[in-house]
Amino acid sequence: MLLLKNVWSVFFSATGTTEKIATEIGSVVAEKLNIAHKRFSFTLPSAREKILSFSSDDLVVFATPVYAGRVPNVLLKYLGTVVGNGAMAVPVCLYGNRNYDDALIELRDILVKGGFHAIAAGAFIGEHSFSTTLAKGRPDQKDMEIARDFAGQIAAKVKGGADLSSISPIHVEGVPYPYRGYYQPRDRKGASIDIRKVKPLTSDACNNCMICAELCPMGSISHEDVREFTNICIKCCSCIKNCPVNARYYEDPGYLYHKQELEEGLARRAEPELFI
Repeated sequence: MLLLKNVWSVFFSATGTTEKIATEIGSVVAEKLNIAHKRFSFTLPSAREKILSFSSDDLVVFATPVYAGRVPNVLLKYLGTVVGNGAMAVPVCLYGNRNYDDALIELRDILVKGGFHAIAAGAFIGEHSFSTTLAKGRPDQKDMEIARDFAGQIAAKVKGGADLSSISPIHVEGVPYPYRGYYQPRDRKGASIDIRKVKPLTSDACNNCMICAELCPMGSISHEDVREFTNICIKCCSCIKNCPVNARYYEDPGYLYHKQELEEGLARRAEPELFI
């Protein structure tokens, strides 16, 4: 058995869905191995100011959401600084019921390049950031049961006694580098819909509680005036889903069309995919 001291759940999770899966997997692995479980969120800008480094006696459940079929591009620079130092890693991605495309293989490759040994991987489903109906409430009870079973398989693999540092990185679905381009929404005529510069609006219901500014992963919402943006909006919808008075919303026609197409066209239940 590998001599591990810690299991880490490390994640970017603007609306809590990625955090839920990463924390469950990590805590169950730690429980089964009878070692410490630690958590680290790099969701807020302040958490990404220091280099994150691990050691060979760590196992890291490393999770990000899927944006347009890939690892969020705003995280790539930061992820490139994370140091594995021979730690075991379980890359996990969470997507909003459409597809994870090349996100999981991209995350695996980033971790391997950073000095991790990728021994397992998983793609899970969470309520889409744009919607309250697409994959509503997920990860749900069934997803969490799958996550716990997955954690048990990871723990068993670690206990198996094999030298996991000497094996090839875990095989996952996806197109190897160079990866496919980012998913591009289109209208009914096939024309591209560009929502990259679209930002949410704020209604008169706003009571200036500042929750949106405090939780914005890009630090883009002004603390002086929450209706103003000082940086990019990545459409994570943290400000919308965490607003206690439902004051934030989108009205851009392209965004709303894309949201409706997703909700109507992807109502089927996607299921987690595990690789171990």
